[in-house]
Amino acid sequence: MKKSNDDLFDLGSEPADDGFDPFATDNNAEKSTAKTFAKRASKSDSKEPDKGFADKPPVFEYAGATENIDDTAKTFEELRAEKSADFPELEDGKKVSWSVEYGKIVKTVDDPKMSIGKMKAAVEKSKEFIDSLNKAKDKNPSCKVKPRVTAQSKGTIPAYKGVFATMDEALAAAKIISIVPARDGKVYEIRGTEMGRFITPAVGCEMLSEIKAGFIPALPRIPSDLMMEVIAFFRHFTRRGDVTEALVNIYWDKDNREFIADVPEQVVTKVSVDAQISGMFADDRYIHYMDIHSHNFMGAFFSQADDRDEKATRLYTVIGKLDGYVPEIKTRISNGGTFLEIDPAEVFEHLGAPFSEEWKRKVRFRTEHNEIKRSTFSWLLMARHKMSHRIGYAVCAG
Repeated sequence: MKKSNDDLFDLGSEPADDGFDPFATDNNAEKSTAKTFAKRASKSDSKEPDKGFADKPPVFEYAGATENIDDTAKTFEELRAEKSADFPELEDGKKVSWSVEYGKIVKTVDDPKMSIGKMKAAVEKSKEFIDSLNKAKDKNPSCKVKPRVTAQSKGTIPAYKGVFATMDEALAAAKIISIVPARDGKVYEIRGTEMGRFITPAVGCEMLSEIKAGFIPALPRIPSDLMMEVIAFFRHFTRRGDVTEALVNIYWDKDNREFIADVPEQVVTKVSVDAQISGMFADDRYIHYMDIHSHNFMGAFFSQADDRDEKATRLYTVIGKLDGYVPEIKTRISNGGTFLEIDPAEVFEHLGAPFSEEWKRKVRFRTEHNEIKRSTFSWLLMARHKMSHRIGYAVCAG
C-alpha cells in the first residue's frame, strides 16, 4: 500500500510544530524535535491536580507527635479529649484552638464540633485550594490537623475579682474585689459592698506577680582592670596638696562590644565636680552605662547633690576612703530618679589578680583537724569534771 506524504511525516496525536522542518539537517531536526517535546511536557505539567489527595487520611500533629486520623467522622473536640491523656495541656477545650494546614492553605477551625472529614472536604473543594495546587510542586499534600493552646492560667482568679490598671477601669468592671496600682507607688485592694467602698493597701495578693527590686544586667560586668585604672586615676588626686574629687563615665561600645572609660572635661573641688559630657559619645553606637565619681578621703555615700544630678536611668558609683589600702565602693541604680543601692559585685568583676598555679599545688586539705579539736575539747571537759569531784571530796573530808 502506498503511503501519502502526510502519512510519511505523521507526528502522532500532536500536530506538527510550525517550526519543524522534516528536510532539515540532523542538528536542526534535533532542535525542532526538542522544542516539540518541551511543548508536550509543558502541557503535561498544566493538567488538573491528582485527585488522590482526597483519599489520604488527615494527620494529627502536635509537640513533635504525628499520627494518621483514620476515623474522619471524629470531631476536633473528640480528638482533643482523646489526646489530652498524652498531652494534659489540651484538657481544657476552652484554651485550645484548631487549624488545618493543607498544602499552602491554612484554615482556622471555627467550630471544634465539626467533623475532621467535613472540614478536609470543604478545603479540597475550595477554589483557593485548587489554585494553590496548580502552582505547587507537591500535587499530593497532606492535610495536617494541629491543636494550639491559646491561653494560660498561672492562678485561678474568681469571677468576682480582677486586676485593673486604673480606678476608672475597676469601677466600670464592678467587681466585688479589685486590685489597682496608685500614683503613690502602692497597690490597693478595693472591696465594694452595700455599706460602701473599702480601700486598703494590698498585702500578699496572689493575683499579683512576685517582683523583687533590683537590677538585672543585660551587659557583662565591668572588667577589673578597667576599674583598677579608674581607682588609680582617683588616687592621683588624693596625693596632691589640694585633695579633690573627680569623675569618670563608663560607656558600652555596641560595635566592639566592650566598655570604655572616658574622663570628660571637668572642674573639681574637694566636695564637687562640674563636668561636660564628651560629645564623641553622643552617637547611638555608645550606651552611657555608669557615672563613677570619687570622694577622696571621705566615705562612699550619695549626697543630696548626687540625688539632684543622677536622674537619668543608668548606674552610679561613688568611691571613697581612697587613702586606705582598700577603697570603699557603693553602687546604685536610678530608675527615672528613683534610687536603689545594689551590690557592686553585680556589675563589677572582682578586683582580683591572677596567681601562680604552683601556689595552689602547695596547699593540701584534711578533715582530721576538726575531729582533733573536738577530742581535745572533750578531754578538757572530762579533766575539769574529775577535778571538780576531787575538790568536792576534799572539802567534805575536811
